[in-house]
Amino acid sequence: MTKQVKQIDRVVIRFAGDSGDGMQLTGDRFTSETASFGNDLSTLPNFPAEIRAPAGTLPGVSSFQLHFADHDILTPGDAPTVLVAMNPAALKANIRDLPRGAEIIVNTDEFSKRAMAKVGYATNPLEDGSLDAYNIHAVPLTTLTVESLASFDISKKDAERAKNMFALGLLSWLYHRPTESTIAFLQKKFAKLPVIAEANVAAFKAGWNFGETTEGFAVSYEVAPAKLPAGTYRNITGNLALAYGLVAAGQRAELPVYLGSYPITPASDILHELAKHKNFDVRTFQAEDEIAGIGAALGAAFGGALGITTTSGPGVALKSEAIGLAVSLELPLLIVDVQRGGPSTGLPTKTEQSDLLQAMFGRNGEAPVPIVAPRTAGDCFDAAIEAARIALKYRTPVFLLSDGYLANGSEPWRIPNVDDLPDLRVEFATEPNHENEDGTKVFWPYKRDPETLARPWAVPGTPGLEHRIGGIEKADGIGTINYEPANHDFMVRVRQAKVDGIAKDIAELEVDDPTGDAKVLVVGWGSTYGPIAAGVRRVRAQGGKVAQAHLRHLNPFPANTAEVLKKYDKVIVPEMNLGQLALLLRAKYLVDAIAYNQVRGLPFKAEELAHVIQEVIESV
Repeated sequence: MTKQVKQIDRVVIRFAGDSGDGMQLTGDRFTSETASFGNDLSTLPNFPAEIRAPAGTLPGVSSFQLHFADHDILTPGDAPTVLVAMNPAALKANIRDLPRGAEIIVNTDEFSKRAMAKVGYATNPLEDGSLDAYNIHAVPLTTLTVESLASFDISKKDAERAKNMFALGLLSWLYHRPTESTIAFLQKKFAKLPVIAEANVAAFKAGWNFGETTEGFAVSYEVAPAKLPAGTYRNITGNLALAYGLVAAGQRAELPVYLGSYPITPASDILHELAKHKNFDVRTFQAEDEIAGIGAALGAAFGGALGITTTSGPGVALKSEAIGLAVSLELPLLIVDVQRGGPSTGLPTKTEQSDLLQAMFGRNGEAPVPIVAPRTAGDCFDAAIEAARIALKYRTPVFLLSDGYLANGSEPWRIPNVDDLPDLRVEFATEPNHENEDGTKVFWPYKRDPETLARPWAVPGTPGLEHRIGGIEKADGIGTINYEPANHDFMVRVRQAKVDGIAKDIAELEVDDPTGDAKVLVVGWGSTYGPIAAGVRRVRAQGGKVAQAHLRHLNPFPANTAEVLKKYDKVIVPEMNLGQLALLLRAKYLVDAIAYNQVRGLPFKAEELAHVIQEVIESV
C-alpha cells in the first residue's frame, strides 16, 4: 500500500529525553539533514546545567527544538507541533507547550510504574485519556531498537543506547529528510569502534523502515526547500560563526589571533573551535582562571596581535580590572561575552541579555568601552568582524555581546566572499612621531590621530620606540606617569570622546516601517531580533501598523538614534532582562520607552510579542 504524502509549509519538532538519551545529537543530525535539503531553519537546544542530571527526573530533561520551513523564518517556533518523548519525564516536562492536535511520538518502553511515579503520574497518561487532545503514536522504541540489533555482537545496554538513532530514522522518513550524511557521520564518529558504528547505522535504517512499513504512520510529510538568496550555504551555530569571524578578522588584518580564555558555558565552544585553526596563525591559551585569560590576551595585544578573550557574565566580573587597564593602555582587545542567566552561577545553560549594563559601566572610574551585539546565529560572524574593526581602528577594547540562544542555536548561513570582507589592516608605528624643541625626534605613545583620537600602536622591540605603559594615568602625548588634575580630566574626556566619535563611523539605525505612518516603534538588540521581527510580521498580517528598529551598536548608539525614537508616539523595548536598554534610552534620549521584559532563560515567543505590540497600537 502506498502511503499518503502531505505537503506542508513548515513544522516545529522537539526531541526530548534524559540528558543521556542523545537528544542534542539527534536534533543536530536532523538539523544538518534539513539544512542540506535546503529548508530555512532555526533551532533551540535546551539542556540541564548538570553534567549528568538524575535520570528520569524533570530537571534532567534535555530537549532540542527545530523549526524548518519552505520560506524565510525567524525563530525556532513558539510551540512544537511534533514532540518526540523518550520517557515520562520528557512527556510531562514538555506537554504544556504543545497545542491541541499536536503529534506525540512516545517511547512506551519507558512508561513503567516506577518511572511514571518519579515524575508524579498516578496513572499511565497514555491510557487514562489525559492525552486525548493530541495525536499519540505509541512506539516501543527501545524494544524495536534492541530487536533490530540482535545480530550485532554488542551488549543490550549498547543496543538500547542506539534508540535515539532509531527515532532519528523514523523522523527522517516521516519528513523525507536525506540520510546519506547521517550515515557518513555515524561511520566517522565511531570509526574506532566499527561494530558500534554499524549498529547505530542499522538502528537509524531500522527506524526509517519502521516508518515505511508500520500502520501507525499512514501519512508522511514534505516541506519544500526555501527560496533563499543565491549562494553557498551551510548550517552554522552562533559560536561557530563567531569563531570563524575572529579567524577572518585576523586574516583581513594580517595579524596573528591570540585567544586567552578560561572555559565557561556557553562560550567554551569558541575556544574549542579556534584551537583547530593554527594554520591561520591562531594561538589559543586555556588559562587557569578568567583573570589570567584576559591578562594574556592584553599582553598579546601589546605585542601586536589581535587579542581576544571569551567568557560569560561571571567571567566578565572577574575581568573588569583588566578591561579598565585595556582602556587606560588604549590597546585593541575583544571581550566576547556569551551571556547567560544570572546572577552568580545562575542558569549556566539558559539564555539572557542581562550583561548590557555590566558591559557599559562594570569598571571603576570612567572607562568607556564600545559594545557590539549580533542579532542572529549567522550574524555573529559579521559582528565579530565589526568588533575587530572598531578595536583595531580606535585602539580600544570592545565588547561583543552574544548570548546562549545565539551561541547554541543554528540557521542556514550564506558563506561570504572573502574579498567582500572589510580591509582591517593597521599601520604600526615604525619611527619617532614627535620633534622636541631641540630638534631631537622621539616617540610619543599617546600622540593621537586627529580623526579617530587613536594613539599609535608600536610593537615592543621596535628600535627608537621604547615607551612605558601601565595602569597609572599617563601624560597627554608623551605617555609618562602624570597625577596633574587637569591632565587627568583631559585624558578621561579624550577617551570618552574617542568612543563617542565611533558614532560617525557606524551605520545609521535602520527602521523597517513599510507604510511610513506607524505610530509605534519596537526597538530591540541582540537575539531578540528574531522574535520581535516575527511578532511584527503577525501584527502587520492582521492590519496593524508598526515599525521595527534593531540596534547592533549599543555604545555608542548610531548618530540618528534620537531622531528615530522621537518620530514615534510609543517606543516598545522587549528585552531578556529587567529593562537595561530601556533604561539607557530613557536616560540618554528622554524617551518614555515601554519596557517589556522576561528572564525565563528562554527566548521570547512571537505570539507573546505580537499581543504586546497590538495592545500598545490600540492604546495610541
